[in-house]
Amino acid sequence: MTILSARELIIDIPGRSNGAKLNLDLAPGQIWGVLGPNGAGKTTLLHTLAGLKAPRCGEVWLDDVELAAIPRREMARKLGLVFQDRQDSFPATVLETALIGRHPWLSVWQSEQAEDIHRAEAALGALDLRELGERLLNTLSGGERQRVAIATLMTQDPAVWLLDEPTNHLDLHHQVQVMRLLSACAHREKGIFMCLHDLNLAARWCSHVLLLYPDGQACWGPTESMLVRDALEGLYDQKLIELNKDDIRLFAPAND
Repeated sequence: MTILSARELIIDIPGRSNGAKLNLDLAPGQIWGVLGPNGAGKTTLLHTLAGLKAPRCGEVWLDDVELAAIPRREMARKLGLVFQDRQDSFPATVLETALIGRHPWLSVWQSEQAEDIHRAEAALGALDLRELGERLLNTLSGGERQRVAIATLMTQDPAVWLLDEPTNHLDLHHQVQVMRLLSACAHREKGIFMCLHDLNLAARWCSHVLLLYPDGQACWGPTESMLVRDALEGLYDQKLIELNKDDIRLFAPAND
């Protein structure tokens, strides 16, 4: 079963000639990590899969329906996105922000019900944010705002989770907390597709990996076949050291 797929997809990046055509299938329970250097097109790909940016060519399908044919409200019930950069200028509390995730499920002019508030509070609790529920969002640190964004996606509860650098701004404890949460969501048959910079998070938590190169080329597959030192050194133009400890693979920059 596939819940999100790309068919012959080329993302549209100005100044770049056509690269590899992407044919990707995200299934329930899978966690995909997108790796690549700055400028490779990771964020553009995520926005294209979310229907926010048109591809140069190809199609995106959600539940076997072409994305462009799905009404936005229906799409928001099935697919959610956490942006890398957000403008949090709207004066709202943390709880009010998390409740935005329930908007696709409410009818026009309907206010949030007790069940919606319970979902939002549970999501905030899962990310150590419950006590901040009445704080204004613009008073929080970058890491706290990042966790609020993920809690909002939890409250939305779509089948497909698209996340752009979900561990951005987070300390080590909260990085692990977020990755464990995403893993738990995958076990509940959600499909997770996220951009990452940390090779070790991808090695530890992802079932599949997509490597995006600056020239538009790409390769993808199961994590164990993609996270090969030679391939990663070519991807990042950086010599690496690979370590194995208790069946966990780790990568670190080598001294040139």
